[in-house]
Amino acid sequence: MSMQRPGISVVVLKAIALIFTLFLGAAFLSRAQNEKDKSSHSTWSTYLGNADSSHYSSLTQINLSNVDKLQVAWQYENGVDRAYEFSPIVVGKTMYVMARKTSIVALDAATGKELWVYRSKYAPAWEMHRGINFWQSEDGSEQRLLIPIAGHLEAIDARTGQLITTFGTDGRVDLMEGLGRDFKTITQIQSATPGVIYGDLLILGSSTGEEYGSPPGDIRAYDVRSGKMVWIFHTVPHPGEAGYDTWPKDTWKSEGGANCWGEMSLDVDRGIVYVPTGAPTYDFYGADRAGNNLFADSLLALDARTGKLIWHYQLVHHDLWDYDATAAPQLLTVRHDGQEVPIVAQATKQGFLYVFNRLTGKPLWPIEERPVPKSDMPGEVASPTQPFPTKPPPFAVQSFTSADLDPYILTSDERVKWKTKIDAAVNKGLFTPPGLTDTIEMPGNHGGANWGSTASNPNDGSMFVLSMNIPAFLKNEHLLPPNLWEIPMDVAPAEQGKAIYHLYCQRCHGIDRQGSPPSIPSLVNAPKNFGEDIIRTVVKNGIQEMPAFPDLSTLHVTNLMLYLDNPDLAPGALEEPKAPDPAPRAEGGAAAPVKYWSGYNLFTAIIKPPWSTITAYDLSTGTIKWQIPFGEAPPAAKENITGTGIMMPRNGPVVTAGGLIFAATKFEGKLHAYDQKTGKEVWSASLPGASEGVPAVYEVDGQEYIVVCATTGKDTDIPRDGPSQPTATPPLRSYIAYALPRNVSAKQ
Repeated sequence: MSMQRPGISVVVLKAIALIFTLFLGAAFLSRAQNEKDKSSHSTWSTYLGNADSSHYSSLTQINLSNVDKLQVAWQYENGVDRAYEFSPIVVGKTMYVMARKTSIVALDAATGKELWVYRSKYAPAWEMHRGINFWQSEDGSEQRLLIPIAGHLEAIDARTGQLITTFGTDGRVDLMEGLGRDFKTITQIQSATPGVIYGDLLILGSSTGEEYGSPPGDIRAYDVRSGKMVWIFHTVPHPGEAGYDTWPKDTWKSEGGANCWGEMSLDVDRGIVYVPTGAPTYDFYGADRAGNNLFADSLLALDARTGKLIWHYQLVHHDLWDYDATAAPQLLTVRHDGQEVPIVAQATKQGFLYVFNRLTGKPLWPIEERPVPKSDMPGEVASPTQPFPTKPPPFAVQSFTSADLDPYILTSDERVKWKTKIDAAVNKGLFTPPGLTDTIEMPGNHGGANWGSTASNPNDGSMFVLSMNIPAFLKNEHLLPPNLWEIPMDVAPAEQGKAIYHLYCQRCHGIDRQGSPPSIPSLVNAPKNFGEDIIRTVVKNGIQEMPAFPDLSTLHVTNLMLYLDNPDLAPGALEEPKAPDPAPRAEGGAAAPVKYWSGYNLFTAIIKPPWSTITAYDLSTGTIKWQIPFGEAPPAAKENITGTGIMMPRNGPVVTAGGLIFAATKFEGKLHAYDQKTGKEVWSASLPGASEGVPAVYEVDGQEYIVVCATTGKDTDIPRDGPSQPTATPPLRSYIAYALPRNVSAKQ
């Protein structure tokens, strides 16, 4: 006779029913989320693919099973133009790119055929070079492209390329207006990245420059129809605003920076825009801005409708390292402590990944305020602590000693020289403040992560960071250091050589090149008197009291010698070096504070590889899944050295539902495809030119494409900071699209 246990049976049945219900609910929510992700990420009509800046495409036609069959679908040749780091967008069957001397060009996205060209009256202007944004009305009757260029914002008709004259004043908005500064003091303000669209608003950051007295990097929203500014968030707070007490009194009138020159990310459903901000100015000396300097170096969560602050977290206090937060915050939903949590993850130049609940700003894992070295600069008060996340682990190398010197590319003599320099430098670890002598900064001020370098898969909580490992030597001095960005590009070789002499040599050797022998030799007829090999060696390595200028490329030095050999090739008198503008006098007529400057002084090849990597994170667990070198550096490849990663990348990845990561390389000039789960390279193709920027993935008439901007010259030299240099053989500058042959199966 059997014994019934109704109580247990009921409990079991109820438990089974509950589990089944939860399972169905979870499956329904997961399926609904996946369907939403597919619909919201199936196009590439926004800069970086979608308003969330995930670099993610839900298209699956190109996948792990067939990526090796990719072939060139079309190529749009840009002729002998300039280099771009532009990320295309695609609306329907039309692609928009930058080409033809800084014009916006509409192409047939399936064939690459040119449809129309719009050239702003401000072109060429290098600032409009990473992307544009697209808006359309709810009924689709209006379509506009929003273009930041030369301190202005322009709107053109996306169908015709015609300027919309009802926008702003005759089609343009002056971005210098509304900042509360004298126009004469503002040299630049527009951003190289195009902000995000929310409804009928364009939310825009800015590139303010990095000098003393730069304008503030206020975040602003503009009506896309009228051009009227709708709201403004002051990143250098005004009286009565939160954060005002983290600066000296009234510094909002004179201090600047704290800008979003990189990328924003938008949670469309919640109406929250996540904005990473950069350093306050000046970057490497902050005696005139005592305090933590909110909202510089912060992740801001703003109400996209009003610009009101929801929450913030400062990632660097009183920045003295140019550790801007620039990469797009990644928005994901992960499983944490048994719950589904909406998160935002911010990668930084200093190599950390900070992860927060994106609704509350609460860190997912503890972030500790740890003691860091003090500053010995006159008048400087560095923050005593900085925030260190306990999880996830960092993605970049964060220390550098002579034990880390490159064993491959450097000669034995160079290693001895660098060991001496490194061992003599101040080197107290991450967040060592710059001083009056060489101070090692690792990661250097380019990162770590930089613009365009993050991507994610919204379906599995994975995030990917493309980063670099480059040390810098900071040294504060009264003199304004020479800057590669000031060297003119589109001039005759001897004219460029003359400019290099003015910037790098004239302060010691004089306008007449006579020097002050014997301590400072004359450079009259220098190529004949010393020989070209000696000049190249001395410029690269320095000698006695003369500093090295390793940032100057081989072509730079060639053009310098061309000018020194025959100054008549670049006629006209040299100007006296310009003295830096004095700082504003303090209230009551007090003496203006002393100014110091440091060069960026990045030294790419002195550290052992890898010089760049891609790191994959599981943000449900806060762990690294894998890390691989990103491409191969041409200088190392010449020596048959592999696994190095390219040097100083200016590229970003895209992630697809086909299980792939695509990323193109600068200098090396290849398009790589990797398996998302393992990091294994599964395909690559050599491009006609090197690439900067982020590819785009899109579909036209059932065919999936990936398009790459390949407009930079491939280079086997060690890269320097600064604009891309011309190569001896001009590259074939083009946009190139890849697709599968029509008869290839799309099975995964």
